[in-house]
Amino acid sequence: MSKLKLDDISLSYGDRAALENVSLDLEGGALVALIGPNGAGKSSLLRVCAGLMKASSGSIHLDNARLDDVPITRRARTMAYLAADGRSAWPMMAKRIVALGRAPYLKPLRALSDVDEAEINSALQRAGVTHLAERSFETLSSGERARVLIARALATQADILLLDEPTAALDPRHQLAVMDILKAETRRGVLVIVAAHALDLVARYADRVVLLEAGRVIADGPAQDSLSEDNIARVFGVSAPGGIKPTELKLTD
Repeated sequence: MSKLKLDDISLSYGDRAALENVSLDLEGGALVALIGPNGAGKSSLLRVCAGLMKASSGSIHLDNARLDDVPITRRARTMAYLAADGRSAWPMMAKRIVALGRAPYLKPLRALSDVDEAEINSALQRAGVTHLAERSFETLSSGERARVLIARALATQADILLLDEPTAALDPRHQLAVMDILKAETRRGVLVIVAAHALDLVARYADRVVLLEAGRVIADGPAQDSLSEDNIARVFGVSAPGGIKPTELKLTD
């Protein structure tokens, strides 16, 4: 199981601070939810963790090495990042989309190996999209696309999954399906870090909730603590008597 350690991370866009003095120790086998209002720094924090943006100050360690010193190939095999837009740049079959998750393992001009094919098929199965393998990505519903993109991340065999709003714009059934997939990965020892707005889902699925406001960590702990009535009123400016409760929805057959 891999670990991410953030020490005093700050990030600025010009004169605006996106993150301020964020310190977190994150370990495998847990689903960590990043929550907060728009502009709180959730997406920026994910991108910094993935090494896609460089912090203005502070340091990040992947296991025992500074992230900047980790070879790019190892980094690509250890961490998989899923952006919020949920799009594909080209019209492709779903299985080809998932196969892109094997890119960190491929040698130039080499075809997919038997191991690659096995991992692709495993990812399709774990994400529940084997039946969509030969469908064009453009013909899929938003929920189906979300699960195919998660399968692409799973095909990487990454120890750390970084996902930005994976349930955005999905109906309740597909929200539950996506969160069930991610929760199952934690039981395999994967560290799943999710930026989210659906607080009832966070209360149900997250092992740990990091509440952000204006780039600062306001609360960090179990859902019942981070999602307390006082915290929700302070950060979101809404009333939640007794705090946020887990959704009681369940998937039917």
